[in-house]
Amino acid sequence: MTLFEIIVLAIIQGITEFLPISSSAHLILPSELLGWVNQGLAFDVAVHIGSLLAVMIYFRDDIARMTVAWFQSGFSKQQTDDSKLAWWVVIATIPAVLFGFFAKDFIEEYTRSALVIACTTIIFGLVLWYADATGKLRKNIYQLTWKSSILIGLAQAIALIPGTSRSGITMTAGLMLGLDRESAARFSFLLSIPVILGAGLLSTIDLLQMDTGVDWEALFYGTVLSFVSAYVCIYLFLSWISRIGMLPFVIYRLILGAVLLGFVFW
Repeated sequence: MTLFEIIVLAIIQGITEFLPISSSAHLILPSELLGWVNQGLAFDVAVHIGSLLAVMIYFRDDIARMTVAWFQSGFSKQQTDDSKLAWWVVIATIPAVLFGFFAKDFIEEYTRSALVIACTTIIFGLVLWYADATGKLRKNIYQLTWKSSILIGLAQAIALIPGTSRSGITMTAGLMLGLDRESAARFSFLLSIPVILGAGLLSTIDLLQMDTGVDWEALFYGTVLSFVSAYVCIYLFLSWISRIGMLPFVIYRLILGAVLLGFVFW
């Protein structure tokens, strides 16, 4: 990759990982539409490490409280709000792990195309609009239950299909279950931590088994740029989402999907 490609892809990963517009779609598109060389597994690991560091540092206080509460009362009958929230993150992660394990090969072979991305971008964009427009938006993040966590987890599993958007589909599920916009976003971001960590570990194992050279400069830039862009994105999104709603992202998804369909059929 050229330095320009490294910068663009790293920033795209950092921004789109947490916005409801699909990071996987945007990372696939440059090679599909512009003829760029595939960024490769090592670079993919690097930009995901940057995103992971960003969300963990931003939510460091939440993570600390949840961890302490989980170890203190996670297995007792006297659960605190933070220990419950830790359990809900664990429970909501399980469906994606199972779905990814059993359906990974099928997804890799049949869904990583511009046509699939275009369709899922439009369809799940409309579903996001419906959830935002009709949801009650009254509950906070501590009013989640184990049932709602499972439903959000099942929604997250669907995001393995490129173009769906992991953050988008989990926020959609949260809104449909009555969460306010900020709570839906915060739970989505907390859910991203075990998912990104698990995917990164698997990719790292695959990388270590490959006999290829490593461009350390590209990995450095990728990690740093994805970290900075992801952190800024999380901060701005949580600051604005209660006021602006999901409509701007829905409109973007519809435009992007229409452009992709144009590339596919023209």
